[in-house]
Amino acid sequence: MEKQQKPTSSRRRPRRHVSKQPQTKDIKPSKSQPKQKARRQSSSAKSHKSRSTPPPTPRTRARLSRSPNPSTIRSSQSQLRVAYRTPHLPNLRRRVNPFATPASSSLPTITNARNPIRQRPQPQLVADLSSKSSKPSRLKASLPLPNTLNHQSVQIRRTRRERRSENSSTRLWILIIRLLIVGIGLGAIAGTVLSSLGTASQPSTKTTDNAPIEVQQSLSQTISSQLTPLLLNKSPLQKQIQTLVKQHPQLQPGIFIHDLDTGAFLESNSRLIFPAASTIKLPILIAFFQDVDAGKVLLDEYITMKPEMIAGGSGNMQYQKPGKQYKALEVATKMITISDNTATNMLIERLGGIEVLNQRFRSWGLKKTVLRNPLPDLPGTNTTSPRELASLIFNLEQGKWISPQSRTDLIDIMIQTKTNTLLPQGLGNGATIAHKTGTLGRLLADVGLVKMPNGKRYIISVMVKRPFNDASAEKLIRTISRQVYDYFNN
Repeated sequence: MEKQQKPTSSRRRPRRHVSKQPQTKDIKPSKSQPKQKARRQSSSAKSHKSRSTPPPTPRTRARLSRSPNPSTIRSSQSQLRVAYRTPHLPNLRRRVNPFATPASSSLPTITNARNPIRQRPQPQLVADLSSKSSKPSRLKASLPLPNTLNHQSVQIRRTRRERRSENSSTRLWILIIRLLIVGIGLGAIAGTVLSSLGTASQPSTKTTDNAPIEVQQSLSQTISSQLTPLLLNKSPLQKQIQTLVKQHPQLQPGIFIHDLDTGAFLESNSRLIFPAASTIKLPILIAFFQDVDAGKVLLDEYITMKPEMIAGGSGNMQYQKPGKQYKALEVATKMITISDNTATNMLIERLGGIEVLNQRFRSWGLKKTVLRNPLPDLPGTNTTSPRELASLIFNLEQGKWISPQSRTDLIDIMIQTKTNTLLPQGLGNGATIAHKTGTLGRLLADVGLVKMPNGKRYIISVMVKRPFNDASAEKLIRTISRQVYDYFNN
């Protein structure tokens, strides 16, 4: 390398005197380099001499060209310290380096479940590269502006407050809904208890056609709950009746016997459905006195006999001219005492018709007692059963359905029944019976309330299906009546 030539007096700079320091040789610029570059190299060589550092080699010079200026780094570090002393850094403005990866410049955020702590953003040193100048790039610190608001942190705080308010309002609504549900449940329970208490305290009544009528339970509950069938089933009476029935295999009897004093009963085929014949007139008579009690029918009012009401068979009203009028009590009496079919049809029409009466029967708990045709019902379409006929008398004795005065009138009418060839034939002297018979070619029946001289009372209902006009059915009914009377008379 050539030694550096001394500049002329016009361009020479004053040199500092450095004692006992070796002089460093500088590299003379080649001819290809411009003079400006040679001056910079000479000035840099002189600055190295003044700092007592060895002259830079080409490798050292290249490293220095890539490394930042120490003075610039010190100024940036001082600025960093000042930046960390500022209380809040609301916003961070950074100069984005297009050649740096975004992941290297991102800073982690430390959070806690209860006290979130946001780490303050660190200032980033960004190299300001300029393609126009060949000077070494200086590192400049991009510091946040202390007076700028951090809109993101403010938005996060507002979001948390909104969430807290929403959570509190949601909890309040949930609490209100739960209280409403509990209140509704308690109200329903209280209403059920009060209704049950009110129902238990009041008598069970039902109004049919504006008439106060007590609601009748089902037939099985009405009779079976108050009877003890074992008392009669184990008695000699049961064996006697079974033996008697076996002696008439051509007959199919249905029997129901009820002791009103003890509640014991005996039955045999009493639930079977039989043609009702004239026994259907017993529930019609009870319905008549119900309407009398309700004021719908007057006992002394007149009922006109229309031509379509006239019926053959039993009774004498069929021989009267159409248009003749009868008092209501007289019509009801003829219907039972002489089993007049014309009187029955007149009462059916006066009480509202067949369907109205069937609804009345169902309200009493009768399921097999059905009125389908006016009388005479020779085919036997009107039906009933021995058990249901006995239940009608039983409820009358219990004071249900009609008033005491109407019950007395009804029993008096039944006592006047003219046909006494069936059940009355088995009774002893001094016994009375209020009953109603029924006769068809294939059926013979009789149901009644018996009062014995010793004061005992019982209900007896016997219906027998028979071959057409078989006389053995009449004998069987009389024999059963005698055996029952003897049993209660002992």
